[in-house]
This record gives sequence, C-alpha cells and structure tokens, in this order.
Amino acid sequence: MGKRPFRWIRWPVRMLTLVGVLLLGPLSVLWFGDLDLETHWSEASMDSVGQAPAPEEEPAALLQVYGARAYNWRGAFGIHTWIAAKRADADHYKVYQVIGWNLRRGRSTVTVSRTQAPDFTWYNAPPELLVERRGAGVDRLIDQIEAAVADYPYPDRYSVWPGPNSNTFTAYVARQVPELGLDLPPTAIGKDYLPDGKLVDAMPSGSGWQVSLLGLFGIGLAWEEGIELNVLGLAAGVDVNDLALRLPGLGRFEFVPAG
Repeated sequence: MGKRPFRWIRWPVRMLTLVGVLLLGPLSVLWFGDLDLETHWSEASMDSVGQAPAPEEEPAALLQVYGARAYNWRGAFGIHTWIAAKRADADHYKVYQVIGWNLRRGRSTVTVSRTQAPDFTWYNAPPELLVERRGAGVDRLIDQIEAAVADYPYPDRYSVWPGPNSNTFTAYVARQVPELGLDLPPTAIGKDYLPDGKLVDAMPSGSGWQVSLLGLFGIGLAWEEGIELNVLGLAAGVDVNDLALRLPGLGRFEFVPAG
C-alpha cells in the first residue's frame, strides 16, 4: 500500500530516461562532431562542393535532394534539406527550399532559385546527396514536384522545432511524388510534421505509413525507412532494407557500408 502513491512517477521517469538516451546522439555530435560553432553566418561558405554535374555537361533531366547540417549548434540535432531539378537540355538548375527568415521580410518561406551549382555547402556544412533520379521520365517528376511546391500548405509559417520547417517542406513534396523514393534520415527534424493536423499519412518515401502527433510523437513503418520511433522530434529506428540503424543526431549508421 505504501508504494502505490508513487506509481504515477514511473511513466514520467521512463519518458525522461528515454529522452535522455535519445539526446546522447545530438550531444555526441555537439561535443565530438565536426560542427562549425565559431564562424558567423555572414562569413560562412555557400560554395559548391563539385558533386552535381554542370548543366552544360549533363543533357539529361536530373533530380537531386540534398541535406546538410543546420547552422551552428542546431546542426547537432538536425539537417536542412533542399530539392534541385534540371530539365532535359536546360542550362540551369532550380533549387526548391524553405527558408524561415524570409518571413521577417514579409515573403513566403518557399524559395525557388536558379543556379549552376545546387550542391552548395550550407553555412560551412557540406551537403549529402540523399537521392538522385536521372534521365527518362524525370521531366515528368519535375512537373509533379513543381505542382507540389505550389501547393505547400505553410508558406507563411515556420518553426525550427517541431515544424513546419525546411524538412517539413521536403517531406511534403516527397509524399506528393512517391516515385522520387526519398528516404529522409532521422536528422531531418520536421519531416514528421504532417500537414493540416493529420494523424496518419504516407512516409516521405511513399513506401509505407506513419502515425504522428504534430511531429512530436509518432511511429512509422516503410520499406525504405524501416521502422522509426519519434519522441519530441528525436527519431530512432532500424532500416532493414539497407541494414542500418537510424539514430537521432547521428543519422544513418550502416552495418555494411555501401560500396
């Protein structure tokens, strides 16, 4: 009888313990990772890393999605993502992304820009190519992506956590174009912020489904992403398809490295 009054403590303690374990990933990146915590944003590099082909060297249509660590300490927790598209025989790429500080100028968060090099560093953080589609049928996918960009439901809202943010945008577009097959890593915080308050929707890859409460709590199961649990935006799981762990802050850790 004497222990019963304290039973209510168990669940809060378990939740705090779980959050503490999930935070080990971001904290390890903050302490031991290669984050730039010193450079002011105005002096940070946005230069190309030379990964994307120059438009004049690639006549085929090309779609790419990139992700790079967010600026400063935020990079320990998550990445910023963007979509790059080049139509067949085009002399430029178009980059589609959401940038929160546009709201300070009274503009839409959705930014569409022309560039010769979409593989830019994000304030000194090198980009990672998350998916690429090239050649036949890609122009049709670009049409679908442009339609999805135009329909993005949060052009006037932005929140780093739990969303809607740049990863909410990329995930939304990917869900509208499942042929893209985009597997967003667990560090893409905001990808689980479902539009219009939905509780159930497709995973960004389109290969499975997820349940999510405002991007704060949820679970997903898909062929591309595997099984993933989300607690306060910190996602962890197992990717059976690629034999990889999905870890908050750390991203994907493959048991058998590609190549």
